[in-house]
Amino acid sequence: MKHLSAADQRHERALWVAREVLPHEHKVRAWLRRARVSPEDADEILQEAYCRVATLDSVAHITSPYSYFLSTARNLLARRLRRQRIVPMEALVQVDSYQDDAPSPEELVMSKISHHAMLALLDCLPERCGRIVRLRKLEGWSQKKIAEHLGTTEKAVEKQVWLGVRLLREAWSRAEVDADERLVQSSSPVRVRRWWK
Repeated sequence: MKHLSAADQRHERALWVAREVLPHEHKVRAWLRRARVSPEDADEILQEAYCRVATLDSVAHITSPYSYFLSTARNLLARRLRRQRIVPMEALVQVDSYQDDAPSPEELVMSKISHHAMLALLDCLPERCGRIVRLRKLEGWSQKKIAEHLGTTEKAVEKQVWLGVRLLREAWSRAEVDADERLVQSSSPVRVRRWWK
């Protein structure tokens, strides 16, 4: 078996990326667009995903370059969202919703269920906080417009949005843990709890 130098190995990986990964960039970019990622952020995520793939010691374990590349981009996006103070409502659901350009019927159903579950959690927020989060994240109102509509300051609106999204993320995580425990223990229905008391 021929042993390649480090430079030759890098060259081989670069050729592999160009041949096996690059043709799928438009599909991954389309997925990022559906997840409401800005073009600039999409460029950065794709660039970092290429770097991750290109610096692997070996690509022999990758059976589906497209799935691997999409999964890498998804993980990078999820990491970005976790670092943000304010996360778009759609992003909370969509990051895990789509696997590729043609989601299966099961994935579409799960996406719809996730959306309804998020709306149920939103209904459990304190009234003012929930109202502001709905206006900002679901109806797309600007912070300035909400502040004028409610007779408050933009800073107060920003704080309520930040608080609401944080509570939603915490409740979503708890709901996932509860669901996993219930699957193990019984088949009793899941109830949405008011967690802020």
